[in-house]
Amino acid sequence: MGVIGVQLVVTMVMASVIQKIIPHYSLARWLLCSGSLRWYQHPTEEELRILAGKQRGKSKKDRKYNGHIENKPLTIPKDIDLHLETKSVTERDTIALHYFPEYQWLVDFTVAATVVYVVTEAYYSIVKPSQEMNISVVWCLLVLAFAVKVLFSLTTHYFKVEDGGERSVCVTFGFFFFVKAMAILIVTENYLEFGLESGFSNFSESAMRFLEKQGLESQGPVSKLTFKLFLAVLCSLIGAFLTFPGLRLAQMHLDALNLATEKITQTLLHINFLAPLFMVLLWVKPITKDYIMNPPLGKESVPLMSEDTFDTVRLWIIILLCALRLAMMRHHLQAYLNLAQKSVDQMKKEAGRISMVDLQKMVARVFYYLCVIALQYVAPLVMLLHTTLLLKTLGNYSWGIYPELNSDTPVENSLLPSSINSESSPADGKMKVTVVQITMALGSLKNIFTPLLFRGLLSFLTWWIAACLFSTSLFGLFYHQYLTVA
Repeated sequence: MGVIGVQLVVTMVMASVIQKIIPHYSLARWLLCSGSLRWYQHPTEEELRILAGKQRGKSKKDRKYNGHIENKPLTIPKDIDLHLETKSVTERDTIALHYFPEYQWLVDFTVAATVVYVVTEAYYSIVKPSQEMNISVVWCLLVLAFAVKVLFSLTTHYFKVEDGGERSVCVTFGFFFFVKAMAILIVTENYLEFGLESGFSNFSESAMRFLEKQGLESQGPVSKLTFKLFLAVLCSLIGAFLTFPGLRLAQMHLDALNLATEKITQTLLHINFLAPLFMVLLWVKPITKDYIMNPPLGKESVPLMSEDTFDTVRLWIIILLCALRLAMMRHHLQAYLNLAQKSVDQMKKEAGRISMVDLQKMVARVFYYLCVIALQYVAPLVMLLHTTLLLKTLGNYSWGIYPELNSDTPVENSLLPSSINSESSPADGKMKVTVVQITMALGSLKNIFTPLLFRGLLSFLTWWIAACLFSTSLFGLFYHQYLTVA
């Protein structure tokens, strides 16, 4: 089992790149600080005084005459003729942004993990090692762990707000997605072809055989009901984490459409918003797979592509849609930054007065939370991308559109123990005996956690992330379009 080899070298090189190079050449920082994003600066107190026609008095009597008392902040009319100045986002500006270190780490580590994955895939396609552990799987799992951690941190931030209704929204959507997941899990494979049933059956049979070899009697590690209940709880948590990213995406989509002047940009924005729906439909069997495998082309039914080719095309479609979402990121972030001017324009339509401090906070708050919005946009994208990469690797799929002659053999051969050759190894030393035992143990785990199980589980998780993101963004679109007061 050659773990120490090319893959370990690639991992060590990438770790050095993360430590030495990425702090100076960061994709996360470039996405914000390339000069295309402009943020609105809050007006200074002196500028507001000039617009309001007030001057700072030298004596206490003069300050009282101008509407300023020692214990009372200075107020100005809401319909003041205020125009905010814009400035390009620079690296110095990002220092004060909330959640900027988390945003930079998630994006840059995702880039590093993706590069490691690409290099590892190239290594496996050229060398075709049979007894090595795929280290890119560990990188992908770390990316998913960081993304979930960031979303959990943002969700707990909403729970700390006592005045607003964010906590109730998260809890409500969490219960909604729990019920939705329970309903989805009882749908047959004729409509949603995840492969969960066959994957779980294969997992149970392999685990029972393993326990029988160990001299233990068991009906399986876990029942199907418990397995689906655990999945439903996991799905409810994912849905709760993706609630506000979806709601925020809907608002940015509407604002970005109002800013876009070119037809091609508007079309790409629409495709980007509907991308999760396209991903969801890829697993709806009557709409996609049945139509492609058995197209209505007269009396004879000629499949447009093989089943393996369809699985590969599905992976490529998800990756291309993720690339489109990354390309449209700046349009959405600029639409969010324009909320500062939009809030000022809305304030001008109201009567009354507002304190200078509240006005400055209203404008500055938008830019201060820019990285929070960027994380809400990037984290679901990262989760979709790397669950797809894990689905390809652990599910033993192929990147080639045209199927090879032995395309089905990896799934079958992976069910065989990888320690057959190790049984003939000489066990004359303790070290060799230990190596044989570890190899046999890993081979047994490989027989239990088969590609069929990973295909079903990761297909369902990828589909669920896309479904949650589309459901919340669709609700947010309806809310911002029809329920909010213009």
